Amino acid sequence: MPAMAKLLIVEDDESVRTLAARALERAGHTIDIAADGAQGLSLIQAARGGYDLVVSDIRMPEMDGIEMAIAAAALFPSIRIVLMTGYADQRERAEELNGIILDVVQKPFTLAEIRSRVERALICFA
Repeated sequence: MPAMAKLLIVEDDESVRTLAARALERAGHTIDIAADGAQGLSLIQAARGGYDLVVSDIRMPEMDGIEMAIAAAALFPSIRIVLMTGYADQRERAEELNGIILDVVQKPFTLAEIRSRVERALICFA
């Protein structure tokens, strides 16, 4: 298991955001949360890209996860991002960004699944 990481969870659905945050906190990670892509990008900028991993929903109001990922990667090319979606068409959009996006997690997911996908992203792309 990798060492404790600093993660940002960007998700507009409060129940999913809380579920993911709790699962990853229990795995020993430090978690910041944002309710949409614009808020997520602001936190990424404030942290100067200092997150070990950003875990974001794709479909959100204000700024979606893909727009946020593109903007964040333009500012901080080494940033690592995992996206979450329940929509097949959104998954295809994300897969076109394989230089930026490490993984796409299908929603709904279990606590064990989100933990293992995050751990894999942290280990494989360290």
